[in-house]
Amino acid sequence: MFSTLYGVRLFANVPAAFGFAASSHMASRLIWLATYLILIPATLFWAELSRGTLRRFFRAMTLVACAIAVAGMVAVILNTPASVNAYNNAAVISLLLVFAVVSVFPRLAKKYLVVPNRVIAVATVILAVAVIRENLRTLFRLPQYPFFEPVAMAVFMLSQAWIAAEKIFTDQRRLLSIEDELAIAREIQTSILPASVPNLERLRISAAYLPMTAVAGDFYWFITVEENRAGFLVADVSGHGVPAALIASMIKVAIQSVLPCAHDPRAVLEGLERTLSGQLKGQFVSAAYLWLDTEKREGSYSAAGHPPLLHWHDGQLERVESNGILMGVVPDNDFPVRRMSIQPGDRNNTKHDGSAPKTHSYISSPTLLSRALPLLAHTVG
Repeated sequence: MFSTLYGVRLFANVPAAFGFAASSHMASRLIWLATYLILIPATLFWAELSRGTLRRFFRAMTLVACAIAVAGMVAVILNTPASVNAYNNAAVISLLLVFAVVSVFPRLAKKYLVVPNRVIAVATVILAVAVIRENLRTLFRLPQYPFFEPVAMAVFMLSQAWIAAEKIFTDQRRLLSIEDELAIAREIQTSILPASVPNLERLRISAAYLPMTAVAGDFYWFITVEENRAGFLVADVSGHGVPAALIASMIKVAIQSVLPCAHDPRAVLEGLERTLSGQLKGQFVSAAYLWLDTEKREGSYSAAGHPPLLHWHDGQLERVESNGILMGVVPDNDFPVRRMSIQPGDRNNTKHDGSAPKTHSYISSPTLLSRALPLLAHTVG
C-alpha cells in the first residue's frame, strides 16, 4: 500500500498521465489525497521493520497519520487542500529523520530494527533526503529536481527486494540443511526398529511403519523368548518430529532392562516407566504390551494410557481395556493386567490349500491402524 500510493502520487505529477481528463483538477485532487493517505501505510510498514520502543513509536504515529488523513480529506473536499499540508510535512520529516538515524548507527539498528542492514541504511538515507527536501521545497521555495524523489523511492524499493531475496536464499540453505539432517534422523530411527519379524511356531506376524512426518515418536518391538512365547510392545511419544523420535529411541534402550520379566506386562511397563521417568522432559508416552503363549493359548495385556486392544473372539470384536496412566504424568503408576484365552475358531479362514481349514485369532491395536503401524498376530490352530 505504501509503495502503491507513493507511485500513484508520483505518476499523477506527470503531465501526460491525466491528459485524458478535461482539466488538471482530477490530478490535483488525486495528488493531495495520496499525499495525506500515504502516511498511514508508511507508519505501519516502518512499524513492521522495527521492534521495541521504535515499533511502539511508529504505531503511535499511525494514529497521528490517521488524524492528518481525515483532516486532509476534509480540506480537499472544501477545496482548501494546502491548509493541512504543514502538519503532514512535519510528521513526514520527523518520521523519516527518526528512521534514518536508527538505520545509520549500527548499535541502534541492531537494537531497534528487525533486519539491520547497510543496504537498507543507505537506501533509507537517500529516500529521507529526497522526501525531506521535497517537503521543505514547498515551504522554502527550493529548486525542483523532478527525478530525485522517484529515483530515491526506486532505490529504497530495490533495497527491500535485495534483503527479501537474501533472506529467501538464506532460509533455503537452512531448510536444505535441516532436510539433510532429517534424512539422517529418519535412517537412524528406521535402524532402531526391528529389521524383521520373529519366526514363531503357530504365530504369524506382520508389521509396517509409515510415519506421517520425516521422524516420529511411534515405536514397536518384539521380545522373543522361545518359539512358543513372545512379547509385543507398541509405544507412542506425544508430539511429532525429532524430540519425539529421540524419546522413542530411549525406549529401545529401556527395553533391555525389562527382558527378564518379559512374561509379565505389568513389570514390563513399570520397568519402562522407571527408566524413562527422568528423561521425558515434559513429554508423555503411551504404551501397550501383549504377551502371548501359543502353547498354552493364553495371552496377557496391559497398557499405559493406550487405546484398547482389539480381540476378535467368537465372531465378535472385543475391546480389551486394561490401562494405567500415561508415562510421565505421575510416578509409580499401576498397570492392571488383563488375561485372555486364545482359542482356535476365533476367526475362520476360508482360504486353504486342500487340507483342513486353518483357524486364526486376530489381535491388534487401533493405534497401530490409525497411525499406519499395524501389528497382526495370528495363532494357527
